[in-house]
Amino acid sequence: MKKDTLQRFLFDEAPVRGALVRLDDSWREINARHDYPPVLRDRLGELAAAGILLAANLKFDGQLILQIQGQGALRLLVVEVNAASRTLRATARWDGELPADADLATLTGQGQCVITLDPKQAGAEPYQGIVALEGGSVASLLTHYMERSEQLDTLIMLAADGDCAAGMLLQKLPGSSGDEDDWPRARELAATLKQEELLTLSADDILYRLFHQEVIRAFDAESVAFQCSCSRERVGGMLRMIGRDEVESILSEQGSVEIACEFCQQKYVFDEDDAAELFAGPQDPIEPASPTRH
Repeated sequence: MKKDTLQRFLFDEAPVRGALVRLDDSWREINARHDYPPVLRDRLGELAAAGILLAANLKFDGQLILQIQGQGALRLLVVEVNAASRTLRATARWDGELPADADLATLTGQGQCVITLDPKQAGAEPYQGIVALEGGSVASLLTHYMERSEQLDTLIMLAADGDCAAGMLLQKLPGSSGDEDDWPRARELAATLKQEELLTLSADDILYRLFHQEVIRAFDAESVAFQCSCSRERVGGMLRMIGRDEVESILSEQGSVEIACEFCQQKYVFDEDDAAELFAGPQDPIEPASPTRH
């Protein structure tokens, strides 16, 4: 499987569709900007792969945002995916010791998963689904969510380490007839895939390994990349929301206001002249920085 790709596929003789994703350079780029404990890193990688898989079925221009919010040592996992461009960014927060062999439920304690669809279309309202954390893995949590929200039989498999994040999504097509054994057979075959195979085999090899007795139609592979949407303009807008008095108070104490993006760690520094320009009015906008893409 090529690096950083999404591979969608369809069963020609059964009402089943699927997708495979592999994040290589994009995942390493996210890791290089943070120093996550391995157990946290791997859970974030699984969520990143899942974000691309779920966005693959969306037909809109906007963002898919996945959040796992916990009250244990793991406080937050966030993945943002641009559904149109197949770009993503991700970040995590934690507090205290993270047991190396802990499952998701142990890491988060009480918590919830929040899934947001934020369309860019004018007048379109964001959609948000919230579900209590269930199951011991990111894959089981999102499988249950998809089955409840879309009312579609679903299987999600995920794996991640320091070099790669990968996943597979399999779904029974809505409103389909066909042999009643088609979906159970496809699901049972897919469930034999090991995490190590998901991380190391190519898409062609995985599809052959699992479904060589089926007629599979593989679509053209799509590129996936890391891209952060932070910019100086957005940070300036946040400072405007904080207010002139608060910004001037920070300037008087520290000489400048320094803010780092929690996703890519890009630092933005505003001095007194920048602040004066910032609050001069809408006729003096802060020039935006180009999104960071790799």
